[in-house]
Amino acid sequence: MNLFSRRENGAAAIHLRVAVGATAAMAICGGLLAAQPASAAARLPARSTTAPIAFVSNQTSGTVTPINTFTNRALGTVQVGKGPMWIAVTPNDKTAYVANNSSGTVTPINIATRKPGTAITTGQGAEYVVVTPNGKTAYVSNTIANTVTPISTATNHAGKPISAGAGPLVIGITPDSATAYVTDYGAGTVTPISTATNKPGKAIPVGKDPVFIAITPNGGTAYVANFGSNTVTPINTATNKPGKAIPVGKTPEVIAVTPNGKTAYVSDDACTTCALLVGSVPAANAVTPINTATNKAEPAIHVGKGPVDVVVTPNGKTVYVTNHRSDTVTPISTATRQAGKAIVVGTAPFAIAIAP
Repeated sequence: MNLFSRRENGAAAIHLRVAVGATAAMAICGGLLAAQPASAAARLPARSTTAPIAFVSNQTSGTVTPINTFTNRALGTVQVGKGPMWIAVTPNDKTAYVANNSSGTVTPINIATRKPGTAITTGQGAEYVVVTPNGKTAYVSNTIANTVTPISTATNHAGKPISAGAGPLVIGITPDSATAYVTDYGAGTVTPISTATNKPGKAIPVGKDPVFIAITPNGGTAYVANFGSNTVTPINTATNKPGKAIPVGKTPEVIAVTPNGKTAYVSDDACTTCALLVGSVPAANAVTPINTATNKAEPAIHVGKGPVDVVVTPNGKTVYVTNHRSDTVTPISTATRQAGKAIVVGTAPFAIAIAP
């Protein structure tokens, strides 16, 4: 079953079941998550003038929709596993990996042909997938199994699962590919993993219900969205020490950092506190920019219903947001902070990844 589901009545809701050992489980309410690899280097390498293709996972359709980012037109659909969630693109732009939550698998997609390959078995509740900047390994969080599975991108074979905290969700990789940071939703922590040894380090305390993590292009800071605290926690990656929490909109979910490292965009399913925080009109279904120099939230940007994943194009000019309850993707100009015309995609769009 999908660990994350969103109610269609407009209210935000997450129902997350985390298996602890063999028996325990927990359920949490909030807004739906979505995905993108946390490191800008891992997900958004430098591109040519060729139109990048954005791959959008459609959670209830079991498909992925490619979008031409120059024309904002959908390019058909690709069939994957059950409950597709997060997507990661290899740095050489040859393969997109899709985590299939209900299937406990990952589907590789050939970007040139847009054809799916043989599904790779990972673990129960496959949730998030990210590729190291050196392109050698894809890491997959298995939320129900409380593990992270490494996959060799050369062979597409899964390695031995790595123990993580309760309810591992999202993984961020430092630009040097040395460390993977995993958000532990059920523990309120982030677990660092050495990619050289695949051994977990000491857990880092953050806010309540950490759901997403994004690392700045220079590798100096990891930003963690705390779903239950309505905050974002910055972590100094040199010391693994958390900084002062940053107030953002209600139920922050996904973070994307611009290639120049100046702004972090956070999707807020119901940004009802934005007026008090930044003096803007209260806006449900919004994206909040954070100035990384000051770690201050800026005025929210209204998008579609149920915003989930957020990505930035390689040139840093456009932010794309999946709107889970609107069946659309919203483009945002980073220069003007204005939302453009919504792009119609498949049913319940979840994650988005960009490749040429």
